[in-house]
Amino acid sequence: MRFAFPVAIAAACVAAVPLQAEETADDRLASLTDEYYAHRLAQYKLVEEGNGSTAPGSELPSVTPEAHLARAAKAREFLQRLAALDQGAFSPSSRIDAAVFRTLLEGEIGDARFREWEMPFDSDSNFWSYLAPRTGFTTVEEYERYISRMQEIPRYFEEHIANSRAGLERGLSVPRVTLDGRDSSIASNVVENVEDSPFWTAFAEMPQRIPAVEAERLKTQGRAAIAESVTPAFARLLEFFRNEYLPQTRTTLAAEEMPEGAAYYQQQIEQYTTLDLTAEEIHEIGLAEVARITAEMEKVKADAGFEGTLPEFVQFLRTDARFVADTPEELMGVSAYTAKRVDGVIADYFGFLPRHRFTIRPVPDAIAPFYTAGRGGLDACMMNTYDLPSRPLYNIPALTLHECIPGHSFQAGVALEQEEAPRFRRQTYFSGFGEGWGLYVEYLGNEMGIYRTPYERFGQLSYEMWRAARLVIDTGIHHYGWSREQAIDYLASRTALSRREVETEVDRYISWPGQALAYKLGEMTIRRVRAEAEGALGERFDIRKFHDVVLSLGSVPLPVLEARIEDFIADGGQGLPGVTYD
Repeated sequence: MRFAFPVAIAAACVAAVPLQAEETADDRLASLTDEYYAHRLAQYKLVEEGNGSTAPGSELPSVTPEAHLARAAKAREFLQRLAALDQGAFSPSSRIDAAVFRTLLEGEIGDARFREWEMPFDSDSNFWSYLAPRTGFTTVEEYERYISRMQEIPRYFEEHIANSRAGLERGLSVPRVTLDGRDSSIASNVVENVEDSPFWTAFAEMPQRIPAVEAERLKTQGRAAIAESVTPAFARLLEFFRNEYLPQTRTTLAAEEMPEGAAYYQQQIEQYTTLDLTAEEIHEIGLAEVARITAEMEKVKADAGFEGTLPEFVQFLRTDARFVADTPEELMGVSAYTAKRVDGVIADYFGFLPRHRFTIRPVPDAIAPFYTAGRGGLDACMMNTYDLPSRPLYNIPALTLHECIPGHSFQAGVALEQEEAPRFRRQTYFSGFGEGWGLYVEYLGNEMGIYRTPYERFGQLSYEMWRAARLVIDTGIHHYGWSREQAIDYLASRTALSRREVETEVDRYISWPGQALAYKLGEMTIRRVRAEAEGALGERFDIRKFHDVVLSLGSVPLPVLEARIEDFIADGGQGLPGVTYD
């Protein structure tokens, strides 16, 4: 039967439906970045938590060449769709979103060009380093996802092994000298007793809130996953690493010695620094900074009342027992106390204070011998307590500022809680911005009153020198052909870092071309734009507003930061909406 629908009624219904506003360029960009974000979550098997952070799902991502190439093809598609939007119609905030999006896509495409996945090992941390959690989970669902991931490890490792073989065949590998002893972090997972495995920690620390029946089921499944999947996979990886991979790795050091090496190194420079600089330009910047910081060190040496030469002062700092912690807990205590002293003055330097809390943990034993001094992230920052004489206490305040607060952990919390920011930007990370901020806040510690003695101030300068020397060493190794010994001597003679730290760091630079350049170049950019804002705004400059504006960006390419501070100056130094600046 056909129903009549009177014209008058139809017209009334049409009139009742409001006309939709025409989709703007901002709307189209937001839709595109949301699509990208969903694609990334699916590709890397992540789940989104209630607070906007991400966590591992029930699978490990595919790392086959086909998967990597498909991701790169999708990145090219996203880049073409971004280019098709009306760039001139973007709002200021969308211009930032577009610049971040474009840089992320270009980085993915660049990595695929050089098939970087064929070199998955390095001297610091690797594809297996963070698979075992440090603590228990809070829900049954999280445990079930974890068990499922453990069952995926054999497949995941075999894909990495296949990629590594392909790299060896064409001369793409980490230099052999930087992998010495790194097999220990694999071997620590090859155990006879399941409860000796690092992967059992999550079950040993299972919270009591999980019902007993469920807890027993999860532990039974966990034992099986470790015994049948995890331990055999690590045994297989250990055999491959020792007997096949390591003997065939290259004995040269420079990135430019690899296939398309010069182009690869330049791509790494651009990706890590987000700046248009050559290796030669960066080398010269480094030499100038080393000379400037050396003069600052001489002043602090005089403040300490030391009458010898600067090298003699450094030797004194490296060898005097007063600067060495007696126990790991003492070192961790110095870090924790530094963080709490920062809490006492943080509101004088930041208006927006994140709700998210972080903890301070020691670096895991399996990787501590060759791990850097510390590392920070959203939920935790880590301090390395291995070989205490090589971790002098005068360095710990600067390290805590960098890794914990107001460095990486604080920085990540602020970025996550920017509710107006699109989802794809809340956990984005560009090394130039992120590591530049970490080094900047080491310098800020002087203004905050964190360094209480000339020795702690020298520790800060030594850390700054460390990052300046990286500009010289990284380009020296990968562009100018420096030897490992030459790089070690350069760093050891200009900082108060221990010999262990010097060797660990140089091996890191050798195995990770370009990454070490991000810190100093990023810090110099932040300090320069701050000075420009202070000069232009005069009495209107508020350090809290400046810091809030910088961190509210999340993490962006450095040219985007520069443009945002130009706008900050133009609007008279306005802070963040909704934040009260008394």
